[in-house]
Amino acid sequence: MPRYAKKNLRDVEDSAVKFGLSESQEARFARTDLGAEQTGMNFLRVKPSKREAFAHRHERAEEIYVVVGGSGRVKLDDDLVELAPLDAVRVSPGVTRSFEAGPDGLEVLVFGPHVEGDGETVSDFWG
Repeated sequence: MPRYAKKNLRDVEDSAVKFGLSESQEARFARTDLGAEQTGMNFLRVKPSKREAFAHRHERAEEIYVVVGGSGRVKLDDDLVELAPLDAVRVSPGVTRSFEAGPDGLEVLVFGPHVEGDGETVSDFWG
């Protein structure tokens, strides 16, 4: 295995396209492209004034979200948290989360362990 890997995140496949979610977001999961074995990473872009297509939670994985552009909110269970560039949010296992972009969109880097089969989607989260 190489000692390091470099990849521009905009060159990673946008998974939202293949799942029919591109109206609201882009999702570029870079773990495989970087050859990471234990660390998961996603470049999430929520389009202006849109919400993520679905909410999700993890049973075991903790995640950290870092806003790198735009603004918006994240809904964490019943709490709404305003977001601005360079805000970092840690989310514990079991907490349901979903992002909503402001008028300029929202760009977020997501970091967490890669735990196969640990994620669960949640419908009608925003109510």
